[in-house]
Amino acid sequence: MKEAPPRALLEETRLQAGVDYGNTLSCIRTVYRRESVFGFFKGMSFPLASIAVYNSVVFGVFSNTQRFLSQHHGKESEASRSRTLSDLLLASMVAGVVSVGLGAPVDLIKIRLQMQTQPFREATLGLKPGAVALGKQPVYQGPVHCITTIVRTEGLAGMYRGVSAMLLRDVPGYCLYFIPYVFLNEWITPEACTGPSPCAVWLAGGMAGAISWGTATPMDVVKSRLQADGVYLNKYKGVLDCISQSYQKEGLKVFFRGITVNTVRGFPMSAAMFLGYELSLQAIRGDHTVTSP
Repeated sequence: MKEAPPRALLEETRLQAGVDYGNTLSCIRTVYRRESVFGFFKGMSFPLASIAVYNSVVFGVFSNTQRFLSQHHGKESEASRSRTLSDLLLASMVAGVVSVGLGAPVDLIKIRLQMQTQPFREATLGLKPGAVALGKQPVYQGPVHCITTIVRTEGLAGMYRGVSAMLLRDVPGYCLYFIPYVFLNEWITPEACTGPSPCAVWLAGGMAGAISWGTATPMDVVKSRLQADGVYLNKYKGVLDCISQSYQKEGLKVFFRGITVNTVRGFPMSAAMFLGYELSLQAIRGDHTVTSP
């Protein structure tokens, strides 16, 4: 949801789809002890290489869809500060669908690489600690090898494993991302101003990110588990089966794993993203005021 990959930090993925991590601090300590500081950056090269394109497309789709709807209704979208809720809702939903089409394979590769750990392997397969040799080579040697392996063993459809859960996360997630941002921006900005200040954009963007990521956590857990599934064996038959098994084994609290990480990191990431987007538009247009997307 959201701002795109690398949406999920390694500790968030481990908390949601892994085992033996009681809380965020415990996860950080465990990862550092077992994998050193480099363990926190597993699976990030592919998302980092694609994040600029991903976010450009998502923000562009939202802006252009909203502009098209405004023009369809006979409004001057550039001159009007007021946005109809229906237009914002539809534009956000379209952006969410597009984001899944682009982001699902990237998210899958990242999570598969992040979940290649000794404790996860033993717990998933139901083995006793030490039953799997510590020196055993991981399934995937890197992003390219991961892609080729998935396509060879699961077909192209395998690159979209967990896409249903991702749609259920990102479509409402982007609605709770763009809509709060637009309305918070207008609420913070005084009526006398021609456009929101950078401070208003930063604050509105950060709050929108925290809201969106916090509410998306339950489906983010399901999505992470479905995408991590399949490395060594298949545990889940689909979204409903994943929800059912997770609830039966770990209770309702499992769907809120990583909510602290999601909410805390959602604020600065979204604040920086919206500010960068608005200032870039301002520079391109040669304007001296920030304008909402």
